[in-house]
Amino acid sequence: MATNKVALIRYKTIDDCLKNRFRKWTLEDLMEKVSDALYEYEGITSGVSKRTIQGDLQMMRSDKLGYNAPIVIVDRKFYCYETADFSITNSPINASDMEKMKEIVSVLKHLNGFQYFDEMSEMIAKLENNIQKSGDKKKNYIQFESNAQLKGLGHINPIYQAILKRIPLLIEYKSFKALQSHTKIYYPYLLKEYRNRWFLLALPKKGSALVTMALDRIIEFQEIPKETFIEYQGVDFERYFGDLLGVTKTERDRACKVVLEFDSSHAPYILTKPIHQSQQILKQDVASTIIRLDVCLNFELEREILGFADFVKVLGPRHLAQRIKRRLEKAASAYSETARIKA
Repeated sequence: MATNKVALIRYKTIDDCLKNRFRKWTLEDLMEKVSDALYEYEGITSGVSKRTIQGDLQMMRSDKLGYNAPIVIVDRKFYCYETADFSITNSPINASDMEKMKEIVSVLKHLNGFQYFDEMSEMIAKLENNIQKSGDKKKNYIQFESNAQLKGLGHINPIYQAILKRIPLLIEYKSFKALQSHTKIYYPYLLKEYRNRWFLLALPKKGSALVTMALDRIIEFQEIPKETFIEYQGVDFERYFGDLLGVTKTERDRACKVVLEFDSSHAPYILTKPIHQSQQILKQDVASTIIRLDVCLNFELEREILGFADFVKVLGPRHLAQRIKRRLEKAASAYSETARIKA
């Protein structure tokens, strides 16, 4: 059963509302949200009727579109999903929408190669591959790095929309180190991916420093459209992350000169896939290759260096070399303890 664009906007908006368990949703609340979405995306000013929303809810509950949404009414007034993690976006794509997606990919493939589309090659390949797998059940001919068990991927689009619309977010967040979660108002500025994990760069309402939050540690969030949005007045984010490996940084951190020496057996990997865009070769001979990075010192840099194990030696700065040495000694001692226990 084909779904027109306006109806799809209504279904998606209702789905976004019912997924948000921060608040209770009446029929009037859903009408207001859907009306706002139709005005924003299609310029429709007439709003939407109660009868239309009731029909949409019934359609989402049914099998006609393959949603089978578990929509229930609580206290005879509030609508919600009976299953907390349900979303219509997890439903299989119908044949009509599949054909439309194939047409879109076909257009993108023709545009690929033009200057403004240089960075789209990987995305287009992913789209075409996923469509082929889902629609035709064919073999997978290209594999991308992914983690299907990674939490928080469903947060990406709604947070991205909040950034575009400059809407503050009320976020319940629990870091790995925290014993309990906390709920605060944040002004979202940037979504950033690093090694298949997604992070949000934001400013807390009661704070003066930017924070980086992992999306998989966000428990729940909701938009607060009535809250005034505070624009970021600092450096452009392209420059902000330009001297960084990973995502961990404060506004006070500055890049420093990091010098690494790799043995000859591992040098080709570093030369063909630079650790950072600032990488420079200082010395190269048959025994080793010495490179320089101009980056901030952070956890991700240390993890990258440790990942090369005995193939690399930190020549500078001295305090980074000492830190890496201590971590390697600690790791080695753990194996020594294991050996003693077995003995």
